[in-house]
Amino acid sequence: MGPNICRYCFKEIKDRDQLITASNFFRIKPFHYVCFYELEKEVSSLWGFWKPLNGVSGNTRAIIMGAIAVWLLATESLGDIGDLIGVIALYSVIIRIMSYIFFEKKIPNLTKRS
Repeated sequence: MGPNICRYCFKEIKDRDQLITASNFFRIKPFHYVCFYELEKEVSSLWGFWKPLNGVSGNTRAIIMGAIAVWLLATESLGDIGDLIGVIALYSVIIRIMSYIFFEKKIPNLTKRS
């Protein structure tokens, strides 16, 4: 796989502190921190809304949805509807794991600055 290229400014992302991976339905795209917030300002509809996957909000969402999925799939709380909701809740966890594997893992934590 090649370098991570920001989908807003089309420049390479060299530092993990600059990276924000975002999801819009089934798409995962990398952005610079600043570019993501510029993109967020331009969005005016729900269809163009990008959710950040890494960082505090993305990790918290993945942990909560993972706990809900495990609880609903392991118990008979809501019956078959609970199983369906549990599988849907796994979406956030799977997208977060894919974001880590495909984008975050290959970028170093900090680049050496001179």
